[in-house]
Amino acid sequence: MTSPNLTIVVATDAQRGIGINNTLPWRLPEDLAHFKRVTIDHPIIMGRKTFDSIGRPLPNRRNIVITRNPGWKHDGVEAVASLQAALDLVGSTLTHVIGGAQIYAEALPHTSRLIVTEIDRKFDCDTFFPAIDPNVWKEVARDKHHSAEQGFDYAFVTYDRI
Repeated sequence: MTSPNLTIVVATDAQRGIGINNTLPWRLPEDLAHFKRVTIDHPIIMGRKTFDSIGRPLPNRRNIVITRNPGWKHDGVEAVASLQAALDLVGSTLTHVIGGAQIYAEALPHTSRLIVTEIDRKFDCDTFFPAIDPNVWKEVARDKHHSAEQGFDYAFVTYDRI
C-alpha cells in the first residue's frame, strides 16, 4: 500500500549508480545541502549499512535504522527489524527513506514521491537504484545545476506516483 507521506531521497549517476564500497562515488556539496534541506525535521529511514557509511545519527531528524541484528544499538537511533516496523513507528508523519539499495527497492512500492539528484556523469558504482518507470512516476519538478568544481551537470528532480 502506498503512503502519501513516504518519500525516497536519492542521488544517482547517469546509470542509476548510488554507491561503491558503501560510500558515495562523487563529491557534491550542493547535493548534501539539498539533502539536509529536504530531510531536516523529518524522520529518516535507512539500512544499517547506510547508517554505518554516515557514521552517526543525523541531527534534527528522527533516525530509524533497519537491521537484521536484534542486538544492534546506537545512541540517537531507533533500530527496527523491518521496513514495516519503521513505517509503523512513523505512522502518518512525512518520512524520508535514504538508502541503501535494498531498502529503496523494498520501500519503492510504498512511496508516493521520489526526490532524485540526477548526476550527469557515470561513476564506478557497485550499487544501483531501480529504474524509474514512466508508467508509475511522473516528473513534476526539475531544477538544473552545474558544478564548476566537479565539472558536471546535475538536477534535483521530483517524481510523483501517477
